[in-house]
Amino acid sequence: MKIIDLRSDTVTQPTAAMRAAMLDAPLGDDVFGDDPSVNALQGKIAAMLGKEAALFVPSGTQSNLVGVMTHCGRGDEYIVGQMAHTYRWEAGGAAVLGSVQPQPIEHQKDGSLALADIEAAIKPDDAHFAKSRLLCLENTIGGKALAMDYVADATALAHRRGLATHLDGARLFNAAVKLGVPASDIARHFDSVSVCFSKGLGAPVGSALVGSREFIGRAHRWRKMLGGGMRQAGVLAAGALHALEHHVERLADDHALAARLAEALAGIPGLAVEAPQTNIVFVDLVGGRREAGAGLLAHLKSRGVLATGLYRLRFVTHLDVDAEGVDRAAAAIREYLASA
Repeated sequence: MKIIDLRSDTVTQPTAAMRAAMLDAPLGDDVFGDDPSVNALQGKIAAMLGKEAALFVPSGTQSNLVGVMTHCGRGDEYIVGQMAHTYRWEAGGAAVLGSVQPQPIEHQKDGSLALADIEAAIKPDDAHFAKSRLLCLENTIGGKALAMDYVADATALAHRRGLATHLDGARLFNAAVKLGVPASDIARHFDSVSVCFSKGLGAPVGSALVGSREFIGRAHRWRKMLGGGMRQAGVLAAGALHALEHHVERLADDHALAARLAEALAGIPGLAVEAPQTNIVFVDLVGGRREAGAGLLAHLKSRGVLATGLYRLRFVTHLDVDAEGVDRAAAAIREYLASA
């Protein structure tokens, strides 16, 4: 039975073309700065986002942590959403390793942070408070693309109040494809941006932190301290470079498959389906079905469909999923709810 893995867009396997690119990648020692494939990747992603420089790192979690620690010192504070990856899903790294205090605030329904809430969270210059240094936004957030006007207004507010801005752009290219704009149009509002290559773009490993040349120079030291200095990392960078060159425009296919799944699930008794904007479909069991989540996940697994339900049922489409797989998942869900 072919497995339909909808747990995340991180589960993709490298394509044959990507594997060939990785096999043929020219290599050096990136700690010495002479791996040509890493340097090519860093140059390309910086140019795509309209920034001066970039730093290749093993993971998005490390990229965000390096970004926060480069912007903030001990006793400083970053303002962030309650459900943002940099706050909720990265093991408290900024606080534990960076001694940087998070100031989480609630999200609006569209995933944004209300401008009034951001303003209210910025601390006065007083010895009683941590120093507000940084605003962290995420795009996409829960699969939602932040509106361009909102991004401009939120970052302008932060800069006006003396804060730097960082974007967790793990799925930045999904947001750009959804909004129909170049990724650089989103990135230009931020002082630093983290981009993940191993989510929708389909590379096996790696993220990049981008920003000014001076910022990336300081970030390089934190990457070393956090264990992110790799040697012949061009093997991995070549996969990410291939993804940037071949897998960005195809993200629209993932978005279409997510919409197909949501449409197939709409109207099923006991399900509330959130219409997806990009490649993530959230589903809630409602009414008398609220306690059936674990049973549904087990049933799906028995039918060769994998999904997650950490806080809501989540289905993520990606380059290793096709229309037949999405239809199979929908049929398995209908089957379970009809018999539960």
